[in-house]
Amino acid sequence: MDNWLIAVTTLLPLTTLMLVFQSNPYHALVIRGIVGAVAALIYAVLGAADVALTEALVGTMLSIMLYAVAVRSSLVLRLGVLASALSTDTLDHLLETLRVAVAPYHLRVELIVYPTVGQLKSALHQRDIHVLCAEDDRQLLTMTRIARLYTLLKPALAEWTDLVYYPLTTDEEAPR
Repeated sequence: MDNWLIAVTTLLPLTTLMLVFQSNPYHALVIRGIVGAVAALIYAVLGAADVALTEALVGTMLSIMLYAVAVRSSLVLRLGVLASALSTDTLDHLLETLRVAVAPYHLRVELIVYPTVGQLKSALHQRDIHVLCAEDDRQLLTMTRIARLYTLLKPALAEWTDLVYYPLTTDEEAPR
C-alpha cells in the first residue's frame, strides 16, 4: 500500500471520532460530510466505484441535507407574548436576554404574538410555545412548561422578571 492510502484510510476513524464527540450540531453536519467524502474516496481507491458513488450521493449529500433540515427546525425556543402587553423596549430586552441565555445550546428564539391572554395560555397548554411572557400587575411574568428551559433561563432572567415553571399534566420531572 502507498503511504497516501494509509493516510487517507486513517482519516475515516479519526473523523468519525470527531463526529461522535462534537457537541455543536452544525459542526457535526460538516464533519458528517467529511466522513462521507473520505469513505467515498476510500471505496473509489479500492475499486468499488458503485459503492463510492452511492456513498457520495446518498451517504453524504442527501443525508446532510436531511440532517440540516431536521437540526434547523428542531432547535427553536418559541416565545409567546401578548400583542399589546409589552413595550418594545421591554420586548427587545427580553429577546436579547433569551438569545444570550440559549446561545450556548444552539437554540434560536422565535417570537409568536397572540391577541388575547386566553389564546396565549392555550398555546402553552397545547405545546405550541415553550415560554410565555406577560405583564401581571405591572410586573413581568415569564412562564415555561419545560423543566430544562427553566433551569437554563433562571440565572439569566432572575434579575428582572419572575420565571415560573408550569408543568403540564404529562410532565413529571420537576426542576432541580
